[in-house]
Amino acid sequence: MSSPASPAVDAVSSGGLFGHPRGLYICFATELWERFSFYGMKALLLLYLTKYHLFSDTGGLEVLGSYAALVYAMPVLGGMLADRYLGMRKAVIFGGILLTLGHLGMAAEGEQARYEGESIVRDDSALQVFYFSLALIVIGVGFLKPNISTIVGRLYSPDDPRRDSGFTIFYMGINLGAFAAMLLCGYLGETWGWRYGFGAAGIGMVLGLVTFIWGQKHLHGIAEPKDPAVLRERSALGVSREWTIYLGSCLAVVVVWQMLQFHAAVGIALNTMALAVLLWLSWFITARCTPVERSRMIVLMVLTLSTVVFWALFEQAGASMTLFADRVSDRNILGFTLNASQLGFLNPMFIFLFAPLFAWLWTALARRGLEPSTPVKFALGIAQAGLGFGALVVGAAMPDSAGLVAGYWLMLAYLLHTTGELCLSPVGLSAVTKLAVPGVVGVMMGSWFLATAYSEFVAVQLAKLAAVETVDGSVADIGAALASYTQLFNSLMITGVVVGLLLLLLSPRLKKMMHGVH
Repeated sequence: MSSPASPAVDAVSSGGLFGHPRGLYICFATELWERFSFYGMKALLLLYLTKYHLFSDTGGLEVLGSYAALVYAMPVLGGMLADRYLGMRKAVIFGGILLTLGHLGMAAEGEQARYEGESIVRDDSALQVFYFSLALIVIGVGFLKPNISTIVGRLYSPDDPRRDSGFTIFYMGINLGAFAAMLLCGYLGETWGWRYGFGAAGIGMVLGLVTFIWGQKHLHGIAEPKDPAVLRERSALGVSREWTIYLGSCLAVVVVWQMLQFHAAVGIALNTMALAVLLWLSWFITARCTPVERSRMIVLMVLTLSTVVFWALFEQAGASMTLFADRVSDRNILGFTLNASQLGFLNPMFIFLFAPLFAWLWTALARRGLEPSTPVKFALGIAQAGLGFGALVVGAAMPDSAGLVAGYWLMLAYLLHTTGELCLSPVGLSAVTKLAVPGVVGVMMGSWFLATAYSEFVAVQLAKLAAVETVDGSVADIGAALASYTQLFNSLMITGVVVGLLLLLLSPRLKKMMHGVH
């Protein structure tokens, strides 16, 4: 592990491109293509299951929820293994290989499901390939996602003034990848065939992996294992520790492959982990913290729990909002008719437009001593997520002659969800590092990601409340479907606004309990 003053960091800092280390652009391109593949596949996932394999709404949502929960939980383990043993470079390459195989495997769609009398006949072999491909993606993301971000941080010394702008450039890659994926993969998948959309996502991951391998020389050793000798040690399996990790990860793929088909197992695992973390934190706060540390940790727990509400609402974009867009919406916006899977591009587009404005706004308010506290920003974010569903409720009350809701209401919902995200998401991880007791920052970061994983699971439980009957993947009664979605969105609107207001009322007390941390 290179120290801030090491020759590796000096080499990184001395040579650059447009004022930043060349390694930043390697990470930028790798993350861009990885996110292209990830969001391209995710945009199609629920529609593919319900329209091609003729899953019920409930069945398709259960697969989506299990996948999303696991994909957000695994980076905790992948980050730990890289930090302690593999190093970030090896972890990213291994994760990239798994991701490439998984995304390309998704293109094997098999035969379309069909009705035979009252029964649905599905291509079970193709579905097993599908589940196995999802499992490869889950474990692959676990290794790649946390470590590519860590590499970006290592490219700069702690006091380098370019660090923040470097991360801004890096995160622009995430949104560029998501933006392009929603439009291209969504179009190919729904227009030309599902395999073309998934195949395009797979090609994107191949490009990302090739880019990272080609650009390793620009990392100047900062992503190497902390102790290479430990990796060469023999394990109980008779192979090196490095290969033990790889083999264990392959076993984890098999376990996840089965869990994705038994959704109750994912719920039990998440509930067990959440309960264990809450019990441990309760003991730690009571027994091991000073009064000031205890207050800050309680605030962090409240904020972490509140994110479950926000992300459970926000992630309806890939669940109930996707089905709403596909079944009961007029998707003609500004003269362009979009597929339901393409509408997700609005989120990264609005981030491009409004992230600079929010950055300026917080800075301008800070100069005047008016910048909202972290709890207030969280409250504003959750309330805006609720108001986004309010826009859909209003739109649903004014359908056209065909019973469809104008796509502009979906556009407004995405706008409100994105501005909510810009209030909450950028300050979230910062809050963990500032409020956690130094000795348990890693545990709290893991808890933060566990909360995100849990919110994905909660999101689909909520979406299942609006499940409707379908025939050949389409709804038979548009009016009944619209009423079902409206009832759900009304409940989500009330939940977001009420939780946001409660957190806003608590914010003065929470700010006081932060003891000067901003």
